[in-house]
Amino acid sequence: MKLAIPIAAITLLLSSIGAHADGTWCAQYGGTHGGTNCGFYSFQQCEVARSGNGGFCYQNPFSQSQQRYRR
Repeated sequence: MKLAIPIAAITLLLSSIGAHADGTWCAQYGGTHGGTNCGFYSFQQCEVARSGNGGFCYQNPFSQSQQRYRR
């Protein structure tokens, strides 16, 4: 039981580290309750991936690529 809390804390910490998608475009599949994928570097890539699945493409508001080129 003494190990349960430290193991839970480490698991929580590690689960938040690796989810990083730095694409410039995101696909929102199936409307507002579908999945999201922000791993696209062009609008065309995003459109092809979501074609036939419904949803829409939008610019990734958290993309490091966009911020790098802004002046």
